[in-house]
Amino acid sequence: MFYRRASIEVLPRTSLCSASEEMRRSAAVFVLCAGSFLLVYRAVLVKLVHDWATDDNYSHGFLIVPVAAYLAFERRQKLLSAQQRPGLAGLAMVLASLALLVAGTLGAELFFTRISIVGLLLGTVVFVWGWAHARILAFPIAFLLLMVPLPAIVFNQIAFPLQLVASRFGERTLQLLAIPALREGNVIILANTKLEVAEACSGIRSLVSLLTLGIVLGYFSDSRTWVRIVVALTTVPVAIVANGVRVAGSGIAAYRFGPDAATGFLHTFSGWTVFLVAFALLFGVQHLLTRFVPVTTPAAGAQAA
Repeated sequence: MFYRRASIEVLPRTSLCSASEEMRRSAAVFVLCAGSFLLVYRAVLVKLVHDWATDDNYSHGFLIVPVAAYLAFERRQKLLSAQQRPGLAGLAMVLASLALLVAGTLGAELFFTRISIVGLLLGTVVFVWGWAHARILAFPIAFLLLMVPLPAIVFNQIAFPLQLVASRFGERTLQLLAIPALREGNVIILANTKLEVAEACSGIRSLVSLLTLGIVLGYFSDSRTWVRIVVALTTVPVAIVANGVRVAGSGIAAYRFGPDAATGFLHTFSGWTVFLVAFALLFGVQHLLTRFVPVTTPAAGAQAA
């Protein structure tokens, strides 16, 4: 009998040591950066989480960080294979973000202190690992912007027009259903009561939450950038129409069953119902795009070439 000696390729000891040393170094740098971040931003993070828990407009913030962490974890193979070239531009970004933090703290401007978190994370990645890693992590880091509440002046500039759109939509819908309704600004006057489309009913809450879900849905359902953008942009008209339907529904309930039918549990329940319907419409748009504009695959001849 003849025996063939198996050949086993043994990696050089030096390469194994250097790889493990590089991993330990990266882990140490990550722990150091994370500890420093928590030390500097502790008060900012505590106030941010408190706003998520108490402000219904930004309760989706609890979803942002885990999703962003998953998106970063999903890119781990690309990060490991990317070449590390630390850049001094990252240090400038870190210093600028810390300056923004100090300015926001001294000026009692929460938006500056919170938005500096995103700049600090991006600058740290560039300074420690390089631009290649920053490009890989660009989307997860940018996704964190959705966790930051808008400044009050910007929020009001968006909320008030949405109030007018919702009240106008509700008025037209009620008139189409032969229900007498008159609108004065954001107040709809019915025969037996008045409905005020307040800031909480402007639809900005569902718009921000639906935009977040639209971005997540587009990312995980299709790899094409333009499809993801279309799905994300579709959330705007869907949220506006859905909120207008909710206002019209409240008007119908108040007209048929009295003013109490438009408030309390039924009002809250209708909000959740309309939001679920809006998300179903968004999912339908994504499904139609995937069905009628499928992903094209190269022909066999092109692959062979």
